[in-house]
Order: sequence, then C-alpha cells, then structure tokens
Amino acid sequence: MKERFLDGDPDAGLAWLRADGPNSDIVLSTRIRLARNLRNFRFGTRADADDRGEVLRLTLAAADAAPSLQSGRNVTVSTLDDTERQLLLERHLVSRELIGGEGHVAPTHTALVLAPGEGLSVMVNEEDHLRLQNIVGGFRLRDAWRDVERLDDEMGQRVPYAFHPEFGYLTSCPTNVGTGLRASVLMHLPGLVLTQEIAKVLQGISQVGLTFRGLYGEGSDVVGNFFQISNQTTLGKTEEDLIDHLQRIVQQVVQYETQARSVLLRDAPTVIEDKVWRAYGLLRHARSTSFEEVMNLLSGVRLGVGLKLIENVRVQTLNRIMIFAQSAHLERAARGRLPEGDLDVRRAAFVRGVLAAEESGAANA
Repeated sequence: MKERFLDGDPDAGLAWLRADGPNSDIVLSTRIRLARNLRNFRFGTRADADDRGEVLRLTLAAADAAPSLQSGRNVTVSTLDDTERQLLLERHLVSRELIGGEGHVAPTHTALVLAPGEGLSVMVNEEDHLRLQNIVGGFRLRDAWRDVERLDDEMGQRVPYAFHPEFGYLTSCPTNVGTGLRASVLMHLPGLVLTQEIAKVLQGISQVGLTFRGLYGEGSDVVGNFFQISNQTTLGKTEEDLIDHLQRIVQQVVQYETQARSVLLRDAPTVIEDKVWRAYGLLRHARSTSFEEVMNLLSGVRLGVGLKLIENVRVQTLNRIMIFAQSAHLERAARGRLPEGDLDVRRAAFVRGVLAAEESGAANA
C-alpha cells in the first residue's frame, strides 16, 4: 500500500491556519527557510543517486536524534501518489522541485521530515541537500527564526555542513550563498490594490532589497490579492540583519494596508460593502466555482471581516477554505481523481457547507 501523508493526522502541518498570530487579518503566515548542503557530497543537479541516497540516510539519522523533530514524521515523497504530493504543495510544506511535475515520478531519495505541533520541517534533496523551514501563523518573524535556528544547530551537530570561512554556507544557487536564509511573509493586501497604491508599494520594497511572489512562492502568480514578500540576497549580512530589515518593511506595509482600508471605508463605504457582500453571497450560494474564483471571492470576504462588516465569519475559517478547497484536498476527500467540472462542483459545495456551519455556529453562540 502506498504511503498516505494524512493518515492519522488530517491537519498535519496546518497549525499556521489558526489566525492567532499578530496582524493575522493582513498577514496569513511567516516562513523562515535555511538552505544547507552536506560537506563532501555533490550539490543539486551534479549529485548522483549514490550522493542523494547517502545524504538522505545521514539526514534521517540526524533528524531522528534532533530534539526539535522528536515524535515527528518522515515522509518519503517519491512513494506518494500524485494527489498526496500535490497535497503537500497545497499546504505550503514542500516546493514544486521536491515533488516533481504532475504526472511524473518524484525525484528519488526525497523526503519531508515534519515536526509535531507547528510547521517546523526539513525538505531533503530538493535544490539543496537540506531546506530547514518553519511556517507560523501571523506576523512572527522572530518566533519563526528562533525555532529554525535551534533546529539548524541540532542538525549541524550531527551532519557536516558545507561552509566556507569567507563566503559562508555554500548552496546550489549563488543567490543563497552566505546565510542561506530566505524569510517571507504572506500578506493579504486588497486595500492597496483597490486604492491603486500596490504598484508603488511593490516598487518601493524592490528598491530596498526585497521581492514579492505569488501564493506558492517563486514562479507562481498573484491571486486573491495575496503577496509573498521576502529578502532577495543572503550574502554579506547576518541572519539577524536580514530578519530585522524584513520586519521593518513589512510593518510599514501593514500600516499602508490599514490606512488604505480606512480610506476605502471613509470614501466609498457603499461600494466596499457591496463588494464584500456580493463576494460572500457568491461563496455562500454558488454551485460551481474554480479555485481562482474562490480565492478572489475570499479576498473580498476577508476584507469584510477585517473591516468588521461581516461578523459571523472567522479568519481561521477563511484560511481553512483556502487550503481545503484546492484540488488535491478535494480529490483526497472524494478518494479518487475528479474531472475539472466535478472538481468545481465539489469545491462550491464544500465552501457552501463550511460557511453554513459557520453561520449556524455563530447563531448558536
């Protein structure tokens, strides 16, 4: 029988959906990732099957002994079927590089080691030998960094990292050399989009060494007014410098978004209320809908919740819809592959059911 990722734990890796972190109405999640390679093994595309196999063996042995990963789970990605691998991606636990292309066998000797509790994990044999990462809810850069730094120390005591005294940690891609750190914050910015200030803000962050991406990171499109903001370079600065810089800039973006929402509510209250309630009505009653449409409608409802125009829906519930309305999650619930039309029908039914339950719970509270 093929390995199934969610057996015994349907919410694995989703603690960040709780929306209990700071600024959770604007900042969905915070992620810290460290790229590491093992000394004396070839990196990336130069690594052959023997290299990758030995890296995997050494990494799993180190993970078994690392206190931060005790009672966690080791998932051999190449043993999963297409739906299970896509499900990992939909939960933001792995990259596209780790799972392989849809319909193709995942690269051999790849794994995900997932800690219990929050979203602390290790990807093995992606672009680099190791990607240590942590994803937490809300705007919590320093919390996320603290846990990854501890895991980095624990793993570094058990496997030898490739390190150069002048350049720092050595990585497959030159842009990651140095600290190997990539910090990112997933933000919902409908206020800036609707006030047409978003281009100016994004241009400003690019001028201070940051970049933005879509919902699934590099190479993905922006949908539902969700933007991932992250550092671009890792060389020549300390981890603390990079995190402090991103912290300051994201705080400014949060302020800009808050101000934009206030302007919308002051200058065009009827237009905003209509937009918000139309989005809610479509989600509540639609019979067929694509994931992109769901994300765009969720953006309107999230804005309404943030402005307190909608009071019977929790941000946590909207976060869960964002994950569980995706194709692989719907197919897993259906226990099989679904044609596109059936997916859209099941997606709409799922969203209707969640919102109906939310209304019922609010009415009985």
